[in-house]
Amino acid sequence: MAYNILVVDDSRIVRTVVSKTLHLTGIDIGEIFEAENGQEALERLENHWIDIVFADINMPVMNGEEMVEIMAQQKMLDETPVVIISTDRSVTRIEKLLSKGVRAYLNKPFTPESVRAVSYTHLTLPTN
Repeated sequence: MAYNILVVDDSRIVRTVVSKTLHLTGIDIGEIFEAENGQEALERLENHWIDIVFADINMPVMNGEEMVEIMAQQKMLDETPVVIISTDRSVTRIEKLLSKGVRAYLNKPFTPESVRAVSYTHLTLPTN
């Protein structure tokens, strides 16, 4: 089964690095969608089947925290796991996001192993 993934970050370089890292994980990827902010991410979620979202917090227009709040209100977090990838190491912010339904929080810089582990956990992939 191929998985559709959404990568949300205002930096094109970071989106590219996350996408390349996902390809290194061995996950069967259908399509990787990208968004520059939370508002674009919500539009992608409305128009495409997404199996997992990897999102930054600090972005213009709509940040990751606002995106998560809307997803929680619309019950989207029940079906679509969100993993935050951020440089923000605020324990308070991390706890707040996890309490809203974010499944995992990875710090930048991240490793292919950490992305793979989170993906396998939240996509319920068979372990090899």
